[in-house]
Amino acid sequence: MVVLKGIPSVLSPELLYALARMGHGDEIVLADANFPSSSISKAGPELIQADGLDIPKLLNAILWLFPLDTYVETPASVMDLVQGDKERGLQITVWEEYKELLSRYGCKAPLEKVERFAFYERAKKAFAVVATGETSPYGNLILKKGVISQADLV
Repeated sequence: MVVLKGIPSVLSPELLYALARMGHGDEIVLADANFPSSSISKAGPELIQADGLDIPKLLNAILWLFPLDTYVETPASVMDLVQGDKERGLQITVWEEYKELLSRYGCKAPLEKVERFAFYERAKKAFAVVATGETSPYGNLILKKGVISQADLV
């Protein structure tokens, strides 16, 4: 836990360090509890543990500090449902929470839906994978980092 003024306490020192080192266009994966975080991280991304935290709580804290890329159509991506879940009409309520939080921080772009195996391949190229305790199905989220403006610097 981080105990500093202005820094959300759910952001660990490891996660803060990763966010600070990321550059424009780098991606970070907020992985749900069922995501193969350890396996994906063997391909290169740094693995950061955020055990017990749900993604909306973590996303709110990250967006407080993290600029989203405004040079791309969709700076936030989720794993799309597999065909069987689409046919059953499975509803993913956590996506609405993501959209609300993203909108609160100025992102009006829709969530990009990425096919499951394409999502895994993209995750292998991410800067970091944050393994959370999120239990919502299809709770995985990829964020693309934008640029810090001169006005944002203290």
